[in-house]
Amino acid sequence: MASPEVLDDGSVRVRGGLLVPSSEIVIRRTTSGGPGGQHANRTESRVIATWSIALSNSLSPRQRSLLEKNLGRSVSSSSSTHRSQAANRQAALGRLALRIDGALYVTPPRRVTKPTKGSQKRRVDEKKRRSVTKVTRRRPVGED
Repeated sequence: MASPEVLDDGSVRVRGGLLVPSSEIVIRRTTSGGPGGQHANRTESRVIATWSIALSNSLSPRQRSLLEKNLGRSVSSSSSTHRSQAANRQAALGRLALRIDGALYVTPPRRVTKPTKGSQKRRVDEKKRRSVTKVTRRRPVGED
């Protein structure tokens, strides 16, 4: 599947065809922290995007259990890296999509396999070569 994406209407599309509608995402705007000029404390350019997993109607039971196990009952992300509110909104929604996408990923179980004959032979040959190297470092017998 392609990477998660933010749609034009503010919805988020992630792994497994899950579409989180913009109506379920709560967007809050606050003033950015840190030092700034005269205009810094008046502009609400920081954006916080929050999505309640527990209240969502767009999840299957399997998706809901995975998300609640990995993220809790809600997930949020914020952005204050850009100067404009619109750019921070896109960045916050993108980060939210990445967090949701990562929480939905299930690592496949490892299948136990045997080493191949070739790898076994290479391992034994390397041990023999190493043994010869160590033997040559020893003191000669009879010289004290």
